[in-house]
Amino acid sequence: MKKIQTLLSLVLLILFNHVAVAQQGLVMVKSAHDVKVTADKLESVLAEKGMKVFARIDHAAGAASIGDSIAPTELVIFGNPKVGTGLIKCAQSSAIDLPMKALIWEDQNGQVWFGYNDPGYLSSRHGMQTCENITPLIEKISDALTNFATAATSL
Repeated sequence: MKKIQTLLSLVLLILFNHVAVAQQGLVMVKSAHDVKVTADKLESVLAEKGMKVFARIDHAAGAASIGDSIAPTELVIFGNPKVGTGLIKCAQSSAIDLPMKALIWEDQNGQVWFGYNDPGYLSSRHGMQTCENITPLIEKISDALTNFATAATSL
């Protein structure tokens, strides 16, 4: 079942002309929008799904505040304390990676990317494999993040 869901997610990403790549635990998805629109769409879908947005950080504005500049780069920090608590109970060190984060940035070629930590990578990083019922929770988080990324980056 999980393999079918993962395959379907990948097919949807291809249909929407997106590319998803993973690099050392970071999942990156091409966005069809600029950074602000992508972050706005993410916040909207998170609100629809009852997720809590803890903060939105505009790194380019931070650079501008010191008279410097960087390409548009925003970080959205969000989560669900009910889910996060389960992860922390399993491996307290996972709290360093929680709440979840989405980094949305424009690269040197003008392409906008949506990146987030792969929950499977985080599970491995924090040694969660031995916790009871952790695999379905990690799969649920992975599916949710894939859906959030698709909603925020698609036309």
